[in-house]
Amino acid sequence: MKNPFRIGDIKIYSKVVQPHEKAQFDSGVVHDVYSTFYLAKDAEWSTRLFVLEMKESDEEGIGTFIHIEHLAPALIGSMINFNARLEEVNGNEVICSFEATCGNRIIARGRTGQKILKKEKLEKIMTTLQTNIEQ
Repeated sequence: MKNPFRIGDIKIYSKVVQPHEKAQFDSGVVHDVYSTFYLAKDAEWSTRLFVLEMKESDEEGIGTFIHIEHLAPALIGSMINFNARLEEVNGNEVICSFEATCGNRIIARGRTGQKILKKEKLEKIMTTLQTNIEQ
């Protein structure tokens, strides 16, 4: 694992809310707005941008947590800007905060955790899990 960053560095990820990202469950559409589920996915992606530059070719990142406060709605077709901030690097653990805005409104904020592990170690973990499921 390499770390070309300093604590406080920022990554920016922008996206337009797509129709399939509305708040819905198996029972149907709840609201025609950006769902918390997709917001969390995009928040994790925005902070993963750090991991992509930190991991070596024989390593991969894996999420360890996401905390999100969904503060306000965003309509389908809205531009969302995520500002991800590197908060901590503890060994192979990368902790980031994020803020998502739509225009001048803050729609969400939170934190994510990811660990960078050797691909070989991750494969062993997944194989063990699969073996335990099959038993």
